[in-house]
Amino acid sequence: MELATQALNDKPRDAYYWRLFATAASFFLFGVGGLCLRLLVFPLLSCWPGSAQTHQRRARHTISKLFWLFIRLMQRAGVLTYSVEGAEQLGRPGQMIIANHPSLIDVVFLIGLVRQANCVVKQSLWQNTFTRGPVRKAGYISNDGSAEMLDAAADALRAGQPLIIFPEGTRTAPGAAPAFHRGAAAIALRGATIITPVVIKVSPTTLTKAEPWYRIPKCRVHFSLRVGADIEPQAFSALGPAPQASRKLNDYLHHYFIKELAEDERPTPP
Repeated sequence: MELATQALNDKPRDAYYWRLFATAASFFLFGVGGLCLRLLVFPLLSCWPGSAQTHQRRARHTISKLFWLFIRLMQRAGVLTYSVEGAEQLGRPGQMIIANHPSLIDVVFLIGLVRQANCVVKQSLWQNTFTRGPVRKAGYISNDGSAEMLDAAADALRAGQPLIIFPEGTRTAPGAAPAFHRGAAAIALRGATIITPVVIKVSPTTLTKAEPWYRIPKCRVHFSLRVGADIEPQAFSALGPAPQASRKLNDYLHHYFIKELAEDERPTPP
């Protein structure tokens, strides 16, 4: 898998109206793709032999491949550029992948990078016409804030599934520091074999919370994903009872991301 974006030509394609059209076309394609998965692709895949677990793995693999194709298409269209550091560290059994959430398509990047990942997704995606088919077939976990959600996420990790989670629960407000909820730390302590942070930076900011898709920046946006060093959840489990250990782990993760995000942006490749 090619992870570093390549220059299309010597001059960056920053034509505003072209990028606006390409962004609209990308959103249209994403919606139509979700409907096709629900109405055509998954019914066909369900005809293949195999257990329920096998069908779920096929669904996740299909979604992951298509998400990465979608990212590549947006890059080819001149909507964005991207760079990924350390992707080879992702996808291990029982690994909790924790990321900040600056943009609408962060989850598309991460699911595209990790072929068999489970993911904690917004509850609204389970009712959305365009996304409910894929998220249900893949067995993703609805972030409804319930104890059942915490149990399902911990069970997935104990079963050896990589799990993607955004501890903020929603996109970061522009200019604000990320605010982590303790649920992710609690899940990690109950089921993760390892925690791996992924720091996502978007320059200039785009597709932030409450920002319409058509409000695109004046220049092409660059996504930078950097995989950090592993964090051992067992080191925090030994610090006291579960609520205390969860609070300390959450504080550690929160400070880690604030520190990483405060560093100067790396130069955007041409």
